[in-house]
Amino acid sequence: MLLTKPDTLALDVCELFYLSYCRAKGQSESTLQSKSDALRLFREWALQNRIIGIDDINVNVLDSYQYSLNEHRKRSDGMPLARGTIRYRLTTVKVMMRVLCLKNVIAENPCERFELPKLGRKLPNPVLSEEEVQSVLEQASFYGTAGIRDRAIMETYYASGLRRQELRNLMLGDIDFVQLQLRVAQGKGHKDRYVPISQRACAWIYRYLKEIRVRYASIHSGKTLFLANNGKPFRVAQLSELVAKYIKLSEVRKAGACNQYRHAAATHMVDNGADIRHVQEFLGHADLSTTQVYVHVSMEKLREVYNRTHPAAKHD
Repeated sequence: MLLTKPDTLALDVCELFYLSYCRAKGQSESTLQSKSDALRLFREWALQNRIIGIDDINVNVLDSYQYSLNEHRKRSDGMPLARGTIRYRLTTVKVMMRVLCLKNVIAENPCERFELPKLGRKLPNPVLSEEEVQSVLEQASFYGTAGIRDRAIMETYYASGLRRQELRNLMLGDIDFVQLQLRVAQGKGHKDRYVPISQRACAWIYRYLKEIRVRYASIHSGKTLFLANNGKPFRVAQLSELVAKYIKLSEVRKAGACNQYRHAAATHMVDNGADIRHVQEFLGHADLSTTQVYVHVSMEKLREVYNRTHPAAKHD
């Protein structure tokens, strides 16, 4: 199938061409779905405002769309859209216009000078302390067979700092019990990397493999490392529900799910003196600024300096 330029400038046709271009570039299905949803919402708004073609879109149109997004209130709770959501929807349209110009669907891109709203910097939710991590992990001991599997999953999360999709995609051959490392195949950005993993986590994975996995395995399992109760690979939403359940059971009073372990791992490494560039490599971040948020989250070193130097902290 050839990727041919659309013979019309209708919004829906140009949108399909752009999504086909993204698929040809190897973007993931989840990314394509997110872009499709964002473009559909823009198209619905555009049609309501009698904007029917790509050649009708310019900076003034995007300014108006941004105003509409800022004014929108969610039906579920009456709250405005998150700043990140607004920026993503605008970015999707702006990038589509750029690609359509690059592919000569339109002669010029009148949206190139549109300024996207700034996000600012939002810190992650308060992370689990080392003691709280241990408390959460211990909750799995009350759940028998499934608990052994769940403990192995959570130990792997904390020891390796993986994203939930990366953990879901782990295969049997990705764990190196000798060198205490695991292979992350095609992580975010389609990049492979190796990360260290603790001996304790390896011990739980080994126990899971020897005692538990065979009980769940079926013809649907393949070589996936961690299996759900039906013998199939976990859905990412299931992993979030699993971790959130144990955090709630531990009564640590901190919200979160899978990313709690990723954030905790990074923050605890910084607390204990890790160089930020090593943490960047550990987490698989392409941009150091993404990792630097954990320096701001980390309070142990700051509290130590504060107690030693601030006059107010010296008073009993």
